[in-house]
Amino acid sequence: MKRLPRIEQYGLIGDTQTSAHVCDDGSIDWLCLPRFDSPAVFARLLGTQEHGSWQIAPASSAGRSGSEKVAERQYRGDSLVLESVWRTPAGSVRVLDFMPPRDGTPQVIRIVEGLSGEVEMVSAMRPRPGYGSVSPWIHEVGGRMVAEAGADALWLDTCVPQVEKDGVVVGAFVIGAGQSVAFVLSWCPSHAAAPDVLDPEAALAETLAFWQDWVQECTYDGPYREAVVRSLITLKAMTYGASGGIVAAPTTSLPEEIGGNRNWDYRYTWLRDAATTLAALLGTGYRREAQAWRRWLLRAVAGDPENLQIMYGITGERDLRERELPWLPGYEGSAPVRVGNGAADQLQLDVYGEVIDTLYLAHQSGVAHCADTAVLHQRLVEHLAQRWQEPDEGIWEIRGARRHFVHSKVMAWVAVDRTIRLAEADALDMDLAPLVELRATIHREVCDKGFDPVRNTFTQSYGSKGLDAATLLIPRTGFLPPDDPRVIGTVDAVRRELSTGDGLVHRYRTRGKRTGVDGLKGNEGTFVLCSFWLVDGLALTGRLDEARALFERLLALRSDLGLLAEEYDPVRQRQLGNFPQAFSHMGLIQSALLLQLLTTGPSHQHGAVAVPAPRSTSRSTRQSAADLTPQHA
Repeated sequence: MKRLPRIEQYGLIGDTQTSAHVCDDGSIDWLCLPRFDSPAVFARLLGTQEHGSWQIAPASSAGRSGSEKVAERQYRGDSLVLESVWRTPAGSVRVLDFMPPRDGTPQVIRIVEGLSGEVEMVSAMRPRPGYGSVSPWIHEVGGRMVAEAGADALWLDTCVPQVEKDGVVVGAFVIGAGQSVAFVLSWCPSHAAAPDVLDPEAALAETLAFWQDWVQECTYDGPYREAVVRSLITLKAMTYGASGGIVAAPTTSLPEEIGGNRNWDYRYTWLRDAATTLAALLGTGYRREAQAWRRWLLRAVAGDPENLQIMYGITGERDLRERELPWLPGYEGSAPVRVGNGAADQLQLDVYGEVIDTLYLAHQSGVAHCADTAVLHQRLVEHLAQRWQEPDEGIWEIRGARRHFVHSKVMAWVAVDRTIRLAEADALDMDLAPLVELRATIHREVCDKGFDPVRNTFTQSYGSKGLDAATLLIPRTGFLPPDDPRVIGTVDAVRRELSTGDGLVHRYRTRGKRTGVDGLKGNEGTFVLCSFWLVDGLALTGRLDEARALFERLLALRSDLGLLAEEYDPVRQRQLGNFPQAFSHMGLIQSALLLQLLTTGPSHQHGAVAVPAPRSTSRSTRQSAADLTPQHA
């Protein structure tokens, strides 16, 4: 098997309902149609070219599987239109790849533009529906090529003559300076009428206008604007516009360890990921997404908050049963490839805190009150009050024994605390006295059972010696102020025991060939979001220069297109895990907001919402930098 390109060699295009991964060799190697969670029609990303791809490249480099990179690659301005430029001895050529924000048929448009000289080009499309398992019926209808398999039909429109050979649709052409050739790939149900042929240039103009108009709503004007805006665009691209659901990532089974089995499907809406992504969007001025997500939440949870799932399908589906696809060898042999996600059935108590925290932030950001959401909020808190003392699988979705994770308990405290604040603001009609007592009880228990006084650090779970990067969130949530010695000790302990020499942070310690706390064998890379949490911890505890240095180190890990995967391997210096990852880009945005806030003060922080200082009766009642802390990630 030829070696696949590195994960960071892929660019993302999308239409806010699905997306495609475009390699820097000109090949689209991942495309699910018509939705993020639909079976892929191009799946080379998790296998070989035989599992589906579509390459447009100079004839001299076509088919080289990542060995031939483009000379230049960038997004056109603040958009999701990808530009790739080749320079060959015969001339230079540019390919524009994009997906028009959808109002009907999903389409991928590729426009080839001659810049100088004359370049021989090849388009080779190998459609393989069903995650690369089905060879479609490819034929011509009225001068248009169509590939049909079961319920799916892919229509290819172009002025370049196309021929089918061994399941590949091939078109060869020469592009001269000033000339352009367009290819439009459309999906529709195989039983439906053929899709309309649109004007590619008009679609390009409309797509650019869509993204430019959306970016203009951004209120962040700090020193890291380019990185923040690119992350915002990436998060928007992972929002399913039809429902308001947000996927954790648009891929499945990209490995957390090359050759390992920590490969999961992230094409669903985690309440945690979606809520924290919305916190980043709200912090930069985006309210409509919060309103759409709130409606999605009401539909997904429906009248059954007692059976809250930690994730749902992008339109609220509950059945996300996990299965393996044995015909796909996995990225660089990292098997199994999984679709669905068994973690949907887990108990993760921190989810209540993230959801309610985001509802609180939406209120603080001026999102209009919703009576139905208020009822749901009340029922969620009442259910949490009955279950918060149970062990759970926690934020990292362990597949081992349940534990009393400190982060889960802290987020249970957050859920109660934000509920109290909303009730005090007359946004909720709830009895305050039992809530205040519950908040104090949770706080007291976490400080008694989740803190190691000998090492001066909060631990991963009650009674454990292991550490967890999620405890870095304690000051951002307002559970304790940043100047509390226990917070400073925790930041120092995580930095000392879970981070590499250059500040990249592991979630927790894995055990290689032995089964770890998460019930899995094997290792993983450093976790990008946790590294941003360390930025926040350093900044809040008064080490701003160190925080900025680490933040800029993390920015340097981004791909040439500004994209981040879930994890990073500091030894091999490459990205790992599903890509791009909402968590990673959300962390970047939140850290940029915090650094600006702590540097310039609240008056310059447009759109960010401060978390009030803790109100516990313990020593955490001191006023401190917590008053300046924007909403936690």
